[in-house]
Amino acid sequence: MLQKTHTLAGLVAAECVIIYYNQPLLSWESGAALLIGCLVGPLADIDKRGSTMAKILLPLSWLLQILRVKHRTLTHSLLFLVLLGYLLTPLPDFYYWTIIAAYASHPLIDLLNDQGVALLWPLNRKFRFLPKPVAIDTGSLQEIIFRTTLAVLAIILPFALWDSF
Repeated sequence: MLQKTHTLAGLVAAECVIIYYNQPLLSWESGAALLIGCLVGPLADIDKRGSTMAKILLPLSWLLQILRVKHRTLTHSLLFLVLLGYLLTPLPDFYYWTIIAAYASHPLIDLLNDQGVALLWPLNRKFRFLPKPVAIDTGSLQEIIFRTTLAVLAIILPFALWDSF
């Protein structure tokens, strides 16, 4: 999936956390959560040379390249998500779950892609939700439809918070 798709997925994940915590949408906390969702959603692609996240966090991307970490392995794995969760434990629950949900949205929607994800890395087996013939190719019409669905969801979800404006 493309960065803009992952950004929208991170945004939707952050909105879900805002709704769960019954946080007023028009607050600094919600604004921060939405920004975090947009930034953390595409973060797992730091392992892909040339991605926006790899360019922004170049030293970390270089380290992953030196360690020969392949795309959709370590940074897309359940192990990494658990380690991230452990590192973030000092954060307040609201921000902790915003980051975890936004980060988890990345491998979750990559499971719709034909290439799959090494969820159980360091085991090499890749998983995907859909059979290869109907899986969503990166940059395809199916991805555009999926991204549009995420955008509509991102617009509709705040109305669930309407009374907490």
